[in-house]
Amino acid sequence: MSDSVTAAPAAWVNLPDVAEKLGVSISKVHQMIRDGHLLAAKHDGIRQVPAELVANSTVLKHLPGILNLLRDAGYNDEEALRWLYQPDPGLDGNAALGLGGDRAREVKRRAQALGF
Repeated sequence: MSDSVTAAPAAWVNLPDVAEKLGVSISKVHQMIRDGHLLAAKHDGIRQVPAELVANSTVLKHLPGILNLLRDAGYNDEEALRWLYQPDPGLDGNAALGLGGDRAREVKRRAQALGF
């Protein structure tokens, strides 16, 4: 991630650990990233996934849909990551944290609005 990102995930998980947590192969994790079901970025020189996006041995339920909406709005992976972690008190701190709670519908609504 570049220095232009104003907020960042609290913790990162490397791809082999994501595979272990999800109970899938590392190639499946790479496929999930390519298919837009998961978001990864270089952190400390290693491609990693924000820990908040992988909870309870699964990818957050609404994450693939949100990533699809952001890509439809013209966001690349870095911009999507920036949007997910931009501070927003109305979303339990930021959109990524909101996705894991009762604010998921509001996060989805905001992502949809970006396309207009």
